[in-house]
Amino acid sequence: MDATFYMEKTVFNYRVAAVMIVNNHILIHRQADDEHWALPGGRVTVMEDSQTSIVREVKEELGIDVKVDRLLWFTENFFDYKHRDFHEIGLYYHVSPLEGSFDFQADAFFGEEGERLVYQWVPISQLAKIKLYPEFIRTSLHAVPETPQHLIVKQYSIRAGK
Repeated sequence: MDATFYMEKTVFNYRVAAVMIVNNHILIHRQADDEHWALPGGRVTVMEDSQTSIVREVKEELGIDVKVDRLLWFTENFFDYKHRDFHEIGLYYHVSPLEGSFDFQADAFFGEEGERLVYQWVPISQLAKIKLYPEFIRTSLHAVPETPQHLIVKQYSIRAGK
């Protein structure tokens, strides 16, 4: 069971995200029906540690094995999405594909879950031009922290179509 709890119009979510950088490009994804991008990852399962979660999520979404290098950001993220208010705890891990498990692709591609999620390698230098959430990612990837940072992010109006 995912560590996600629904309360009327509010959702509490515990999420992990993969910061995968290859050749100064970052891997991002979006739902096929969304206009914004995010880092790959997903929900932590109850009684599962976050490092195991990110390895599992990347394997499920992309079919590849990764090693967890280090935690970059611990976020308390507040936003609205599709007419719900979210309170999300997010752990953002720098991960690396295990040797030979993943080929860099210049074009957008679909993952293991079919055409639900679209993936794209984007030059870090071009992130300012992309609608990427949470927004701190666009600037923080230019200087990835050496030690974990705690961030409180309050960002609203991510609703589809805005």
